Amino acid sequence: MVMAPMGIRLSPLGVLVFCLLGVGVLYHLYSGVLSSRLAAFRQKKKVDLRELLAVSVEAAVIGGREVKNVRDENSLQEKSKGKTREGVSELLTMGDLQSHRKMFNLIKNTFPDITVYSEEHDNEVDQITWTREIPTDILDKIDGGKEVAPESITVWIDPLDATQEYTENLVKYVTTMVCVALNGKPVIGVVHQPFTGFTAWAFVGQGSNMGSRSTYKDSPPKVIVSRSHSGEVNKFIRDAFGNSTTIVGAGGAGYKVLSLLEMPSSESESVDQADVYVHITFIKKWDICAGAALLNALGGHMTTLKGENIDYSGTPLNKGGLVASVGLNHKAILERLPNWDPESH
Repeated sequence: MVMAPMGIRLSPLGVLVFCLLGVGVLYHLYSGVLSSRLAAFRQKKKVDLRELLAVSVEAAVIGGREVKNVRDENSLQEKSKGKTREGVSELLTMGDLQSHRKMFNLIKNTFPDITVYSEEHDNEVDQITWTREIPTDILDKIDGGKEVAPESITVWIDPLDATQEYTENLVKYVTTMVCVALNGKPVIGVVHQPFTGFTAWAFVGQGSNMGSRSTYKDSPPKVIVSRSHSGEVNKFIRDAFGNSTTIVGAGGAGYKVLSLLEMPSSESESVDQADVYVHITFIKKWDICAGAALLNALGGHMTTLKGENIDYSGTPLNKGGLVASVGLNHKAILERLPNWDPESH
């Protein structure tokens, strides 16, 4: 027999039970300490936003390379994903998919803890990794060391903007885009043109390789709109700014934002110029987030038709339409717009 504390005699079975109880007490005493240490060990690593900008540029360029190769080889294999609310077919090509695989996996492989939304979905894993190179123009303009928690970041990628035009070989409208939103606000935007090789980027409050033009016209402005929704939007624009308003129909939200900016002289012929960009129906956030960041970085604005800021977190759908401008009085533009409810059209 074994003597336990307090002089109690224990049988062998009692000794076993006593020992197990002791282990249980020790477990409860130390499990809390162990759990807190494990949690600290597993704490998500903060993200340096300059590095994320560099990765975003690299992703857009690599995705653009896939887009161009598929178009050059005429291996689009296009099919319809369905129709928009306006009855327009949403096309999917191998250019969309192959660009998505590169862009999505590069960003997730580099920053596994951030949230990434893409227009396309695919289960194929690509082990692509970041080159760890930060382009010289980013190093020259952007300071490092701005680190944020990964859970505050939402990345929106559009692997191929203007797919309809891509299938029609109207490649000047095609872009690949990456946007980084911090707590729902767009702070980094990248718009890459695969068929010219030009990449526009901006980091709000830090710098950009783009600029606004020296002059913009607002009486009336030249307005750029979607070429696939020309009927109702043309009437909307002329009701707002008059019958003499010049309206430019174009594909791709990324292209339309570039039309508001000062393009380098070598690229100026590849993009039409406009003063205001208007869209009066639903639009996805991966289409517009990168452009919003570019405009914000240059003192411009992209809002809903009612002038509301767009939250770039959560659901991918923006139901409020949009108005985008830079170098003009955005509020005055909004005040001239007729009443319009995108949800009823």
